[in-house]
Amino acid sequence: MTSHHPPLWILRLWLLIAFFYLPLNARADLQEIQARGELRHLGIRYANFVTGSGDGMDVEIIQGFAKSLGVRYTLVLTDFDNILKDLLGKQVVRKGDDVLLEGEYPVLGDMISTGYTVLPWRQKVVDFSASIFPTQVWLIARADSPLSPIQGSQDLNQDIQQTKGMIGGKSLLVMEKTCLDPGLYGLKDKGLDLRKYTKNTNLNEMVPALLNQDAELSLLDVADALIDLQKWTGKIKVIGPVSQVQEMAAAFPKNAPHLRAAFDDYLRKIRQDGRYDAIVKKYYPGIKNYFPEFFTVKK
Repeated sequence: MTSHHPPLWILRLWLLIAFFYLPLNARADLQEIQARGELRHLGIRYANFVTGSGDGMDVEIIQGFAKSLGVRYTLVLTDFDNILKDLLGKQVVRKGDDVLLEGEYPVLGDMISTGYTVLPWRQKVVDFSASIFPTQVWLIARADSPLSPIQGSQDLNQDIQQTKGMIGGKSLLVMEKTCLDPGLYGLKDKGLDLRKYTKNTNLNEMVPALLNQDAELSLLDVADALIDLQKWTGKIKVIGPVSQVQEMAAAFPKNAPHLRAAFDDYLRKIRQDGRYDAIVKKYYPGIKNYFPEFFTVKK
């Protein structure tokens, strides 16, 4: 009697494909990642979070997290246009207040951690960890601009309105789909001269573009601004804030709750034992002066 079962070697090949191929092309939670033995960290060359040279604040944090899970660490570099697609295997399309997931694409990473700002539209498609880092968006000008920095007050809302009022008829460099999207701060449809930076989605390019006179003013977040103020000493100045204090966090697919919970637990531990503070001091030595409340550890 002839058997219709496939040969044993074919069954073994199928199992091999299922083990090695599927985890690389499907969203994975903690158990699958531990079985695979690898954590894939999606990062963007941005400020000192992911330098592109194999280090950075977020790189060191996620390397430690991978080690705590007993798996190897892999950094997968991407950009703001593709990072959510690389995490979810879907293209994220914003239509007004709606966010749609379209298409089928390879999943290249298990989590995002790259100075990634928690924004309402992003929360519709991913789950964020506990806050990793504080930030804020500032208005930046060249040093030769006639605008002077605001005096500042105890009322942040008042400071924001004063800063926005100084934009007036001046051109403003912005970058959509990022934390520098003008729509997030009530700057769209106001008759302002918004200059969209579209050469790439690298926030590190905003100050060079400003110095190249692509616009008179630019939006920039605190983390990038602190680095650029050192890099371009005497060439740029901060006018004032255009946003409330924001949070940066790691992002996970909504079907990876155990991975997110494991990361939150790891982050809590390193904030308590001093490892987190050491990493922050290494990459952002002056940040605590701007956000002292955030860096008060609650054990």
